[in-house]
Order: sequence, then structure tokens, then C-alpha cells
Amino acid sequence: MLVVGAVIAHAGHVFCCRRAPGKASAGLWEFPGGKVEADETPEQALAREIREELGVPILVGDLVLRATTPVDGREIDLACYWATLQQDAPAASTDHDDMVWLPIAELMSLDWAKPDLTAVLRLIAQEPAETSD
Repeated sequence: MLVVGAVIAHAGHVFCCRRAPGKASAGLWEFPGGKVEADETPEQALAREIREELGVPILVGDLVLRATTPVDGREIDLACYWATLQQDAPAASTDHDDMVWLPIAELMSLDWAKPDLTAVLRLIAQEPAETSD
């Protein structure tokens, strides 16, 4: 199953969402997104899912990572894309009970859903190391 996630970045921070009770992977953090339907490209699906879940339009950018992860006996094929909000940050979500903006260096402070963890590790590995003068 192909799913897509939005790595929404702004001012050095990334938007993270916690799955709501009653949802698959409840209590775990993820990049918002969802399933790709048969008649959509991954980019179209991501823009649609963010509109549905968060009520905001985004511009979908470059692919961050695409990886397949085994979860509960099935394979999750997750494609994460950089994304930019086209209006103010969302105030609520249909699928999440908490949302935060974090610097990439602090992403591991959250308990991530297994498929998203691969993208988190890629983001951290690509983040330039902080230097002090």
C-alpha cells in the first residue's frame, strides 16, 4: 500500500502530528498524509490528504524519502515529500490529537510510527551540524 507524508517545514522547524485515539498507530507521531488512490499521483494524493485532514492547502516539493517498512504483517510503502503551507498553520486535525513544530535536531524526542521513523532518521542525517564560534 502506497502512502504519502508531508514534511512541512517553516522557519527551521518541521510539523509533526500525533495519531488520535481510535486511529491506527494511536499515540504515535507521524508526518501528516494518507493513502494514494488509484487515479492519483503521490503528489496529488498528498495535497488532497492535507486539505482533508488539516484543512489547509500545501505546495508539494521534492521527495525526501521513499521506503517500505513491515508493520503488523503488511508492507507500508511511504513516500515523504517536502511541503510548504499556503496559509497559516492548521489549528485542528481530523486524524490527530496533537500537533507541534520541532527543529529537525529534536525530532527523536517524539515516539514515531515505524514507517515515518525512516524519514526522521534521513532528515536528521541530512541536517547540517550546528557549529559554535
